[in-house]
Amino acid sequence: MPRKSTDYVIGIFFWLAFSVLPVNAATQPTTAIDEPLYKPFIERYILDELKLLRQDQQFMRTEMTTKVAEARLDASDRAVRYTTDTVNNIFFIITAAASILVLLGWRSLREVRETIKAQVESQVSQLTLEYERRLNELENKLVLRSEQIISAQEKISQTNQVHSLWMRSGLETNLHEQINIYDQILEIYPNDVEALTYKADSLLDLGEARWALSLSNQAIEHDQEYALAYWQRACAEASLGQLDEAVSNLETAILKSPALKDEVATEKAFEVLKDNLSFQKLVDAEGEE
Repeated sequence: MPRKSTDYVIGIFFWLAFSVLPVNAATQPTTAIDEPLYKPFIERYILDELKLLRQDQQFMRTEMTTKVAEARLDASDRAVRYTTDTVNNIFFIITAAASILVLLGWRSLREVRETIKAQVESQVSQLTLEYERRLNELENKLVLRSEQIISAQEKISQTNQVHSLWMRSGLETNLHEQINIYDQILEIYPNDVEALTYKADSLLDLGEARWALSLSNQAIEHDQEYALAYWQRACAEASLGQLDEAVSNLETAILKSPALKDEVATEKAFEVLKDNLSFQKLVDAEGEE
């Protein structure tokens, strides 16, 4: 090694120097030595050491480069082997799948694609028809619901209007105007039994007994349980001289609404019935009760 040879040369040099030193010291005075004789040798030693360190560093760098290159080469080899194995496995899988398809009766990938396409189209068609059916049902329900809402709104509006007309009729004192109001109610509800009966009452006050009788009959046809309609028909029949019929309808009215008993004595239309025996029996029965 270079270091061993250098140490050997330095050792020989120091030996020669010390062996010659006594002769020179005997011939020359000690004051003639101004600087140490070994300083150049120390500088030389340091330079040799630096050179040796540089050589060692270069050697280590070369060795490290070699190892890194080998490691990279090994990684590349592994990557290539892994890629090759993967590709081979993929080809094996494709081959196995193709073999299975052939064994199952599929002749080609085109047939598979056509079959899948046909199945998808069939499913899409079924879903489309189902959603169309649902949409039609929803549309019909929405239309029906809209019609119901509109009908309810119209009924509410008509109810409010009829209520307002009834309020007006209760405040109106003119018989003709009352009849006009009842006609407006009948335009909205043609079969309103109460409006027919009250209109008959107003007509009876105007002397239109036959018209009042006709309206009372219409009211009874629409509602055979409405007691006031029988009462009004009895008043009209009494005004027309049909006394027995009047008493019969009066009995029916009281039977369906006993509260009307208190109104018999004060009803002007029944004054013509005072001599009627059936009417007298009816009044007497009320008095006994």
